[in-house]
Amino acid sequence: MNFSTLFAHGVALVGGAALQMRRLTEGSPEPAWGSAPAIPAAKPQGSIPTLKMPTAKGWEAGRTPIAAPGLKVNAFAGVLDHPRWIEVLPNGDVLVAEALSLDRPPRSVFDYAMITTMRRADAMGVSANRITLLRDKDSDGVAETRELFLENQSQPFGMALVDDTFYVGNTDGVVAFPYTAGASRIAAPGRKLVTFKPAGHWTRSLLLSPDRRKLYAGVGSLTNIAEQGMEVEEGRAAIYEIDLAGGSSRIFASGLRNAVGLAWEPTTGVLWTVVNERDGLGDETPPDYLTSVKDGGFYGWPYCYWGQTVDDRVPQDPAMVAKAITPDYALGGHTASLGLCWVPAGTLPGFPEGMAIGQHGSWNRSKLSGYKLVHIPFANGQPAGPPRDILSGFLSADEKESYGRPVGVTLGHDRKSLLMADDVGNVIWRVTGA
Repeated sequence: MNFSTLFAHGVALVGGAALQMRRLTEGSPEPAWGSAPAIPAAKPQGSIPTLKMPTAKGWEAGRTPIAAPGLKVNAFAGVLDHPRWIEVLPNGDVLVAEALSLDRPPRSVFDYAMITTMRRADAMGVSANRITLLRDKDSDGVAETRELFLENQSQPFGMALVDDTFYVGNTDGVVAFPYTAGASRIAAPGRKLVTFKPAGHWTRSLLLSPDRRKLYAGVGSLTNIAEQGMEVEEGRAAIYEIDLAGGSSRIFASGLRNAVGLAWEPTTGVLWTVVNERDGLGDETPPDYLTSVKDGGFYGWPYCYWGQTVDDRVPQDPAMVAKAITPDYALGGHTASLGLCWVPAGTLPGFPEGMAIGQHGSWNRSKLSGYKLVHIPFANGQPAGPPRDILSGFLSADEKESYGRPVGVTLGHDRKSLLMADDVGNVIWRVTGA
């Protein structure tokens, strides 16, 4: 047993003791969900962080997530290598970005504890750095063939196709590749369209504008609360707007610690995102959130959260706090909400129009949260009700093992299904009416 493994066990023991103490002194707060969440007061955890991560197990033969009543789920494709994000092409081909957080030197004792915990959960290691093409030729909901579509990328994540150009959101920037309709592989070199700072929150989601002239890209922060200073965070914690014709880019919105999934609400034409908030203030403080995104808007990070609630751990800037926008809808503390997809009414039986959200799941709270694919109903362009599970059952009853972890979600080519990436189960799940 190596030192890293021993340290991980030590972290689990210390973390377990800290969890019990916090439960006794703080109780179990109600989940912070909805448009007007009850967010507990911050309780900084100091040098003994809450670290609780289930060991990655994967799915046993014949076992699947639990679909909501009226729905069914099947494996569209399996035996992938940490599938994170999905793009469905016009001809029905399904592209899957396979990538992983990279091992790195720890920056602190807390960071070392986090890294060892992540390794145990199969959330950090050697990245496949490729995009795989899956093809369901007979339209039975299962991919019969797979091809290596694009390789040797730098932690690829977001994807977008515009006519004969295929865009990839690598951690260090957006790359454009020539594409031929129906092609099963891209071998030609790409050209860098925009450069981003890599590492930290490394995922680079992409969303095409309705007029197909612009790309929007999520770029997360390097750190939790800018503890290495704001200079290294310059150009991060933001959503970018990229002009495809001219190649120019600008920050569209900022103060978003880690904005991942992006989606358009079609009746209003407004951009929405899901954001992973900061760690170390308690189980439900602050909640991750779903929000509309205003051009030029600032959403608080790192100075404050959920509007003007100041984070006392951060050197303050009152002017920035004063202009911080309150998000629209809380998604629970540390649920790691990553995937986001607009779901038109009629896509899944019994589910109205709204947003589907892939919640990757917590690693830093006393009772695990997330580990679900949920649906938030919308009406008149706004969230309009409580969440409802689409898929659950990703955790063992004792929370010690995870069979899978939801990430990216998108509409199937038939517009009557959802496809969801599971990066612990290494599966693409397909959800339809029963």
